[in-house]
Amino acid sequence: MRAIVLIPALLALLATPAMAEGFERIEDKTGFVSLVKDRELKRLGIRLKVTDDGRILGNAFGRQVTGAWRWDGGYFCRDLAVDGDPLEFNCQLVQVKGRTMRFTSDKGEGIYADLRLD
Repeated sequence: MRAIVLIPALLALLATPAMAEGFERIEDKTGFVSLVKDRELKRLGIRLKVTDDGRILGNAFGRQVTGAWRWDGGYFCRDLAVDGDPLEFNCQLVQVKGRTMRFTSDKGEGIYADLRLD
C-alpha cells in the first residue's frame, strides 16, 4: 500500500518546474555550442549529439532520434522525431552545473530533464 502512495508522489516531484539548485543559465547560442560541441548528452538509455550546424542525432532506448534546433530569444528550440514520429516543437531553458545540462520545457515553465555531458 505504501508503494502505491509513494510512486505517484515521486513522479510528481520529478515532473515539477526546474529550480535553480546551483545551475547557471546558458544565455546564448555561443555559450551553448561551446558546451555541446564534439560531446554527447547522455542519460539512462539516451545518447544524443547536438551539432553546431543545427542537427540533433542519436538514440533513445534503442530508437533513432533525429531533429533540428535553433537558438531563439535565449532558448534552445527543437524539433525532434523518434523513429520518424515527430514530437511536439518546444523551446527550452538550458542550464548547466558541472557536467550536467538541464533542459526545461516550455521556456523554463515545464518539466526538466538532466543529461550528462560526455
